Amino acid sequence: MSENQNPDQTNADQSYSVPVLFVPDLVVLPGMVVPIPLDDAAQATIDAARATESGKLLVAPRLDDRYPSFGVIASIVQVGRIPGGQTAAVVKGEKRAQIGSGTPGHGAALWVEVTEVTEPAITDEVTELAAEYKKLVLAMLQRREAWQIIDAVNKMTDPSALADTSGYVSWLTDVQKRELLETADVATRLRLLTEWTGDHIAETEVSDKIADDVRNGMEKQQKEFLLRQQLNAIRKELGEDEPDGADDYRTRVEQADLPDDVRAAALREVGKLERASDQSPETGWIRTWLDTVLDLPWQVKTDDSTDVAGARTILDADHHGLDDVKDRIVEYLAVRSRRAQRGLQVVGGRGSGAVMVLAGPPGVGKTSLGESVARALGRKFVRVALGGVRDEAEIRGHRRTYVGALPGRIVRAIGEAGSMNPVVLLDEIDKVGSDYRGDPAAALLEVLDPAQNHTFRDHYLDLDLDLSDVLFLATANVVENIPSALLDRMELVTLDGYTEDDKVAIARDYLLPRQRERAALVDDEVTFTDAALREIAANYTREPGVRQYERLLAKALRKVATTLESGSATVPVTVDEADLKDYLGRPRFTPEAAERTAVPGVATGLAVTGMGGDVLFIETTATTGEPGLKLTGQLGDVMKESAQIALSYVRAHADELGVDPAVLDKTIHVHVPAGAVPKDGPSAGVTMVTALVSMATGRKVRADVGMTGEVTLNGRVLPIGGVKQKLLAAQRNGLRTVFIPQRNEADLDDVPAEVLDALEVVPMTDVAEIVRRALEPAGAAAAAA
Repeated sequence: MSENQNPDQTNADQSYSVPVLFVPDLVVLPGMVVPIPLDDAAQATIDAARATESGKLLVAPRLDDRYPSFGVIASIVQVGRIPGGQTAAVVKGEKRAQIGSGTPGHGAALWVEVTEVTEPAITDEVTELAAEYKKLVLAMLQRREAWQIIDAVNKMTDPSALADTSGYVSWLTDVQKRELLETADVATRLRLLTEWTGDHIAETEVSDKIADDVRNGMEKQQKEFLLRQQLNAIRKELGEDEPDGADDYRTRVEQADLPDDVRAAALREVGKLERASDQSPETGWIRTWLDTVLDLPWQVKTDDSTDVAGARTILDADHHGLDDVKDRIVEYLAVRSRRAQRGLQVVGGRGSGAVMVLAGPPGVGKTSLGESVARALGRKFVRVALGGVRDEAEIRGHRRTYVGALPGRIVRAIGEAGSMNPVVLLDEIDKVGSDYRGDPAAALLEVLDPAQNHTFRDHYLDLDLDLSDVLFLATANVVENIPSALLDRMELVTLDGYTEDDKVAIARDYLLPRQRERAALVDDEVTFTDAALREIAANYTREPGVRQYERLLAKALRKVATTLESGSATVPVTVDEADLKDYLGRPRFTPEAAERTAVPGVATGLAVTGMGGDVLFIETTATTGEPGLKLTGQLGDVMKESAQIALSYVRAHADELGVDPAVLDKTIHVHVPAGAVPKDGPSAGVTMVTALVSMATGRKVRADVGMTGEVTLNGRVLPIGGVKQKLLAAQRNGLRTVFIPQRNEADLDDVPAEVLDALEVVPMTDVAEIVRRALEPAGAAAAAA
């Protein structure tokens, strides 16, 4: 007996013998009317059934692994021939029956003893399950638009009959139908059918959605294909060519002025485009690549100006000072002119491009100088901002296999310029970073190497690009941040900042005219006196450049425009030194060296930062406690070592310096103000020695003295860098005497004459001599006390 069969649901009195018909690949449930092809054994069963009084037979599934437990008592509806000439019997299932043992029969038919299975009483649960199952069946039939069957199902009220209609459905397997045949309990059958039908509906919905998507996609492709064919036919009738077709690309490549290797590569890609399908994503990549290649000016070059004097005039008109850069550009132009005259434009397959890096503090005109250079040479100008670039692909381009791939910034700059010999300004090259995407500075090594950049290969183009005729100008604030291998490939031109006289001249000739125009003023309406311009440079801005200077001029001109518009002033308006407080407020800077050095133990040093030169005050004091050195002011390791060397030197030469050794046995505290600003470097060594001696002897450091230089343990003064910027800072801060290392005396050739006239620059070799000349006499300190 099946595990799904309830013994209480059987009736022993209804047992009787009937002939059995085993049917392969078919499960007949009660209520089903099905045709069964007849072979000899089946024909014998049909004949035996027709010979009985009831005319009944048992239809059971034929199983390979076991003898069936259940079947269906069926009656014969009709026997006849079906198409093909084979005889078939149409039988109708009536009741479930449990199969017992075989019994002797008559003829060739097999007889078995069967017991009919009585249906259980219909409960509320069965009614609810039948309603839920009917809902699923109707939903399935509606999807198939089987309206006649829907009417028949709607009329069914018997839950058992409704469940047995599942024998007709195609989404149930024979195994599932046999399980339904062997399950007499209606509720159990309805639960199984509800679960199976729900799963089938979910699968059908997913399949239908996928089929709809595929069908819609195919319809869209077919529609696009049809429209494109119609569009091509219309254009052909109008005599217009197809702009996006492969034939058009082949024509464009053949007609373009390309180098031989570039033309060969482009024709290979055109061949791929002709063989590819319009729906293939590769066609988009190929077209984008071909458009990029065809847009590049492979054979286009501008003619350089040969007027050396005229070029120098243009440079002088655009920028004040900067003679080193101007001389280098004029030299480059002169050599180009002579090479052109002698037919040496190209030597060894390479042009004569130059690579220069303009290094200096902000606001000195590095970026704007690039446009002036391009104008002086008669070349195109393009600027490439490198600040914050961290992806190597920004320089070398992306591989074409990436989605959204683009050529690198160098190739894009060439395309934007429209010529192969533009002036390319690589702005803020010291701000280039690196991360997991690579090091852009390393990618620039080939770009900026005159010995290699004639065969620069961009990853996107995958073609050799000759950059040897490009004039590369790079700008940087801090040279130390540029990798040494990259810096080695460029000519370093340093812009150290402007003197006070330079700033006044720049303001008068460049800044004021520009800001007057922006404020809608003319020369006759407002003028600035030289005293006012000098006061702004001296006490309102202390910067190496003129950026803040220009902002203050703009601020003053806006206030002038406001007074003229409101009628509180009349033209012409003259801005003098005394008027600056009304227009700009109080001065932001005042000389502070005298105030800071008014006590012993404070010395004035000179330093160089990313913003240019500046003064640096070193403060020292001795406190009770264990002998030792305490350092504050966010100092770097090199500067800490300089402080230790300075203290060791003072202790070792205490008698020579007039220092009481007992003072140095206390806790020596060295502080460098502006503690939030990191400081490092060895050039404060002599300043620390001077401050320590001043503290130990009680003699103040002269207020007008500044100094710079590295000190050794035996008191030698070693050379340092940034002499010009430090002397400019000394002049801006009102110092009069500056001690520098003897070996830096050659650097004074680069210092403007007005700075040297304003300062007494004293080269020194011994720090003891610096101390002797920097400290006030002992008598003066006592008299002041």
